This record gives sequence, C-alpha cells and structure tokens, in this order.
Amino acid sequence: MSVFIIAEIGGNHNGDIEIAKKLIDGAALSGCNAVKFQKRTPELAIPEEMKSVVRETPWGNMTYLDFKKKVEFNEDEYDEIDRYCNQKGIEWFASAWDIESQEFLKKYKSKYNKVASAMLTNTELIDMIAAECKYTFISTGMSTYEEIDNAVNIFKKRKCGFELLHCNSAYPMKDNEANLKLIPVLRDMYKCKVGYSGHEVGLIISCGAVVLGATTIERHITLDRAMYGTDQAASVEVAGFERLVKYIRTLELAMGDGKKTISESELAMRKKLRK
Repeated sequence: MSVFIIAEIGGNHNGDIEIAKKLIDGAALSGCNAVKFQKRTPELAIPEEMKSVVRETPWGNMTYLDFKKKVEFNEDEYDEIDRYCNQKGIEWFASAWDIESQEFLKKYKSKYNKVASAMLTNTELIDMIAAECKYTFISTGMSTYEEIDNAVNIFKKRKCGFELLHCNSAYPMKDNEANLKLIPVLRDMYKCKVGYSGHEVGLIISCGAVVLGATTIERHITLDRAMYGTDQAASVEVAGFERLVKYIRTLELAMGDGKKTISESELAMRKKLRK
C-alpha cells in the first residue's frame, strides 16, 4: 500500500482564503493524498492569561484573541475549501482544538479526523472524535507512553480505526531529535500503522521515516518559509513538496519485497560475467 501523504496547511494561510487555495493547488499538483487544516474556537482554545496579551502582527498591534479570530476561517471559508478540494480531487480534513470546533467539522463529511499532539490528553475531545468512527491520525508529540495508552484505549473502546503519527513538536525540530527508530517500536507496541508528522527543515528525515516503515507522512506546506507565522519555518515550500512526493514514490519502488532474487536486468550480466 502506498504511503499516504498529507500536506498540512494548518494556519499557514494567515486567514486568507486565496493563499489557502494556492496551497491546495500546490498539494494537488505535487500528488499529495490530502490537505489538512486546523480548526479552533479562539474563545475556547486560548488560555485566559493569553487572550489580552498584545502582540505585533502584519495587521498592526492587537490582542492575541483578536489576532486568532482574524486568522481563523469561518463557515463560508470552510464551505469554499470543501468546494475547492472537491473540484481539485484532493481529500481534506482538519484537526479540532476544542469540542465546538469538532462539532463544526462534522458537517463536511471528511473521510478522516486528526488528533493534534497538543490535544492528546484532552479525553473529552478524543472520545468525541473516536465516537465518529472515522479513520483518525493521532500525533504523539510531547507525549508519554501512558498518555498514548489512554488515547489508544479510547479509540479501541469505540472501535474506531486509527493510526499513530510519530512526532516531535518542536518548530522547527533539530535533526538529532527525530528519533525515527521509534516508528517500528510504536508499531510493535500498539499493533497498528504508524506514520510520521515532521517539523524538521528539509526532506531527508521524512524519507528516512518511509524506509523505517512509516505508512503516512505529514508535513506543513507553505508558499514561502519566510512568511509570517509560527509554523512557516518548519514547513516545506511547494517545489519542495513536489520533490518529497517524488522521493517517497521512488523509495516505495526501491524498497522491494525483501526476497533475494536475480532481477531481469541482471540476467544478461550474469550470463556475461559468470563463466
């Protein structure tokens, strides 16, 4: 089965639907299987002590709450995302950061759900997601085995299909913190598919995850890594995403089946060189 490749748009659209469409275009042209967004209800998702903090933004100084409201897509914009992805023939889904957002996303009938690393310990939200019985990607950044156990048990209790995503939640992640060897460890421990959600700079680590058996690769996509936003520096530009998809598909061909055989192209050389 081919590696499932997700282009994480997240908040890299900066509240601009036209930027979101360009990112969808880039993901579709690259050959990705899906794009993913993040959905928040700012009043619920932002800690109280952060709401009134003033920060500098490209749109002037504003409170953190007002900033998050400005860059959060509303129903009209998600309706357009749904229409546009259907037109482009690419799946889309989103990770909800609160109960109200998960309820909002239900109307779109996406095939998939996502539990963000930050939400792994939100038992109420996880149970709500699992109750939908949609195939769910569960990121495991910042998490202990006990926390992963609790989330997995909820999904098993609800009989909801899931896949763990090995993840380090630093933005960007240092290469020496990737710990890709954990991918087969998680697969053996939880008897499930395990993918990789990467926040590193570059492509080689994501390709290494494929070699170690990752069944899904999720990377953030951006038009320009220098754009405003906390995730941009850990993202892959569209041209890089095209290369990433190409590399992954090439690796899938090169991995083979692990059986020792004489390839067809070797036969002529065998005849020539073996006397």
